[in-house]
Amino acid sequence: MDAQDRRRKVTDFYREIVTALTRQKGSEGRERRSVGGEGPPEILAWRHRGIGLCLLTIALTMFPGCLFFHHRRAADDLLPAGQQPDKVLYQKSIDAIAHGRYDIGRLTLQTLLNTYPDSEYLAKAKLAIADSYYEQGGTAGLTEAEAEYKDFITFFPTAPEAPMAQYRVAMSHFRLMGKADRDLTQTRLAEAEFKEFLLKYPDSPLMPRAKARLREVQEVLAQGEYEVARFYFDKHANPAAESRFLEIVNKYPSFSKADRACWYLAQTYDRLKKQNMAAPYYARILTDYPLSPLAPKAKQELAALHQPIPEPTRATLARAQADALHETRLSLMQRIMGTFSSGPNFSTTRHGPVILSNESNNPIMMAKNPQSREISENSIAVKPVADSELKSGKAVDPAGSSVSSADNKTTNGSKGKADGNSSQETKTAAAPKKKSGPLHMFKKVFMPF
Repeated sequence: MDAQDRRRKVTDFYREIVTALTRQKGSEGRERRSVGGEGPPEILAWRHRGIGLCLLTIALTMFPGCLFFHHRRAADDLLPAGQQPDKVLYQKSIDAIAHGRYDIGRLTLQTLLNTYPDSEYLAKAKLAIADSYYEQGGTAGLTEAEAEYKDFITFFPTAPEAPMAQYRVAMSHFRLMGKADRDLTQTRLAEAEFKEFLLKYPDSPLMPRAKARLREVQEVLAQGEYEVARFYFDKHANPAAESRFLEIVNKYPSFSKADRACWYLAQTYDRLKKQNMAAPYYARILTDYPLSPLAPKAKQELAALHQPIPEPTRATLARAQADALHETRLSLMQRIMGTFSSGPNFSTTRHGPVILSNESNNPIMMAKNPQSREISENSIAVKPVADSELKSGKAVDPAGSSVSSADNKTTNGSKGKADGNSSQETKTAAAPKKKSGPLHMFKKVFMPF
């Protein structure tokens, strides 16, 4: 019995050991399966961190986009109550243009024009497009601004903004002007547009500004003509100098050097032996420019020509004194900087009258105001027709017979004259003389070689 007890105790002991080992292995297996793999605990921890970072990155990437898309749909779908869509588009475009986003503003305005052709903001949108080009500036921008402003005036001629549109058409050319010795195309266009403004809107509050700008434009034009005229005068090309100086005196009386133009014009007439035509321009220096430094010389020339010496009026003298008070002289630094500037100098512009007469030889004004020549060629002539002509069934032009007979006579006469002239020319034409002599024979022999 003792041996059996011992065996039983040993068996129970080993059984307890096996059970304990089995439980320990089962718990380790469950822990490994819960982690998701086998390996050291540091590696398993880094795996957990990597998976978490990836999930966090994906969430941060996708969530703002979904939020922005939802916000945009909400802004597009929900229009504020009581606001018109064309008004919203107009306000957005004006805000974009005010912040310098000209392309976006113009696209929005074009959308407004195309989508709502009957909108009350149609005129404002058209004008805002022109204003955006004008504010953008540059050669391309100002050219587009001129075209857009002219379209606005064409479609809305009675709008309150029409005077400002015409003024900015002129200012578009004014901002592209160069110096007096450069191309004067933009300057002439600016003069024509300012004149058109003064003629179309005489009661506009922009009238003083337009007159001041027109004086500055005419100062540049007169300066360019004066330089060319002085060149011709120095080269003793008297007819050319006469035409240039005469144009300055007649078209630009408020030119800062108009007194010199009158003096050189009178001197040109003296060179051409036309003293009677020179006297009025000597007198004009005394009447229109009494404070000119050339006034004493003009008095001497009039005395030498035995002409009366006129006196200026009080108004002319007061205006001359006012111009003398406002006269500005450029410093040395301003002159140096002016040589490097591409724009003209308006410091010498005077406050005189503005000439609005359109010269017939001005191509710019002729292009802006074309004269329509209507030639009426449809005329009806009544004449009795004979019975034989009616029975023939042919159409008869009563005026055609007389006209055709006259044409036949004129053509026959011209043909006869032409034939007579040709015969006379053939008779009078001398036949070429035949060359003879040993030298000519020598040339004939050796010419082919």
